[in-house]
Amino acid sequence: MSPADTRPVVAVLFGGRSSEHTVSCVTAAGVLGALDERRYRVLPIGMTREGVCRIVEDAKDFRFDPDAMPEVVDDGTELVFPLDMRRSPLRVVREGGEVEDVAVVDVFFPVLHGPFGEDGTVQGVFELMDVPYVGSGVLSSAIGMDKRFMKAVLRDAGIPTSPWESVTVRQFRSDREAVAARLRALGDVLFVKPANAGSSMGVSKVSDPSDDASLDAALAEALRHDSAAIVEPMIVGREIECGVLGTRFHEGPRASVPGEIEVTGAEFYDFDTKYLNADAVRITCPADIDAQAAARVQELARATFDAFDCSGLARIDTFVTADGDVYVNEINTLPGFTPTSMFPVVWQRSGLRYEELVDTLVDIALRDHRAAA
Repeated sequence: MSPADTRPVVAVLFGGRSSEHTVSCVTAAGVLGALDERRYRVLPIGMTREGVCRIVEDAKDFRFDPDAMPEVVDDGTELVFPLDMRRSPLRVVREGGEVEDVAVVDVFFPVLHGPFGEDGTVQGVFELMDVPYVGSGVLSSAIGMDKRFMKAVLRDAGIPTSPWESVTVRQFRSDREAVAARLRALGDVLFVKPANAGSSMGVSKVSDPSDDASLDAALAEALRHDSAAIVEPMIVGREIECGVLGTRFHEGPRASVPGEIEVTGAEFYDFDTKYLNADAVRITCPADIDAQAAARVQELARATFDAFDCSGLARIDTFVTADGDVYVNEINTLPGFTPTSMFPVVWQRSGLRYEELVDTLVDIALRDHRAAA
């Protein structure tokens, strides 16, 4: 980089330690391709599954491939983050021990999905560095990631959501019968999810909760991904999702047109259906729902964004019933961001191209950081 180069440095951070590592890699490819290198100096930073960071020059080439899913692998170098407020540069430590300054980052653009990225942990690193970053802060990210506390915030904000029960590993091991009794009271068909995970990792549908083996297997799968699970009854309704953009200190949140996901070739919207079997899903945007229901989805999406004190972006997932009732299922503070993911799609249908969406998020990060100083 030339010393006279005044373009702001945008560091895209991807990969990570969670089970959504590969999704994050593909998201990064989309964001890296959208950042205008005439305006920004772009730094692609990949994190291995062990948490080692390095520069990944070919990250734009990452794609979903069932036979060779993308992954950040250790190449012997390590990128070191300065945990101070002095605007120190990132440094790369090479295999022989040589240390080289890389760049002073102006904005971080994290696309680390799941735990250790979407849950406030990496946001805390950015806060220690006092560097602007895309997305919500530590508390908003942490609460939004843990479905138990997310549900509590929705309930206390008066936002309609489904009933739920939480189960910890200790509860499941020590008093399985009491756990089963609580869960069966929820309904005849249940969904069991890890409390902290995304991309439908570890999610199971239990069609007969009275079947001990099925219920135990679903809980064991969820608890394989996290130390706690959340269990909800099935809501019969259409899955309608809405994107939100907003700042903490300036204009209020704005909602995209809603989009609908219809699963036609699988039992529910699991990981393979989302990312590896496009023929099993139909996305309709704008969603084919009446104007009143669409307005209610957008209203609740904005209210949810504000209830979690979000910044930048969020995707709000809802269910719309045949009677027109709308329930918020969850908030995603760092939603999937590949060019074909729902969040960019609903904004494209709302008049904001993918490249413009990326620019908007960088701009919000800078503005909110300045306002918080």
